[in-house]
Amino acid sequence: MTAVSNIMYFSNEGKLRKGENPMDVFETICDRRSARAFRPDSIPKEKIEEILKLTINAPSANNLQPWEFVVVMDEEKHRLSRKLTKAYQEKRLSCNSGAVKPLPKDIRQRGIQTLESMKAYADRIGVSIDDFVNEGSCNFYGAPVAIILCLDDCFSSRQMVDVGTAVGYLVLAAHASGLATCPIGLIADYADEIKDLLNIPENKKIVIGIALGYPDQENPMSQFRSPRADVNKLVRWI
Repeated sequence: MTAVSNIMYFSNEGKLRKGENPMDVFETICDRRSARAFRPDSIPKEKIEEILKLTINAPSANNLQPWEFVVVMDEEKHRLSRKLTKAYQEKRLSCNSGAVKPLPKDIRQRGIQTLESMKAYADRIGVSIDDFVNEGSCNFYGAPVAIILCLDDCFSSRQMVDVGTAVGYLVLAAHASGLATCPIGLIADYADEIKDLLNIPENKKIVIGIALGYPDQENPMSQFRSPRADVNKLVRWI
């Protein structure tokens, strides 16, 4: 394990340069989607570090920059996937909204519509949608790199907004760099297993995981794109 500031790397073993023509920000936002099928190709540590350097430009309340990143690669990533998959098979804690009371009908319908759309692609690869989403999440959908975002327990839920903003920067920076991502919230339900394996202190909250890698365009799941609600249903003008 090596550490750089509040970024930790678990593994076996820059800057955007002028002339590289990074993707236009509007194009990046519109083109980026979550990947749920990755190639096993390894990613140079320098490329990951460059993405994280861009990520930490995200704004945060009082510039506290509360986010912490644990980057898991190589055999450590395989060990993490095996441990999470085993924990899922034992505990059967599944992906869910995390809502503390019943969802409004329109919001619930978005989730149902997404799963129904995804199921058609899961059927094509011969797996149930439940196994694909839950075991796939525990395996980071086969991505060679898992990034775990943590938050010190001295913070209130307000700083979750800051972490969420950093996630947005991370997935866009990765996409502009030619890599795919998938935010994975299920892993937070297996925080004890993650902390035990990666030696993460008890005072750190496991907030979310990010699968990072090159997308497997040959896999039918790579054709899936989740729908979006019409902006007029989400915005109130005063």
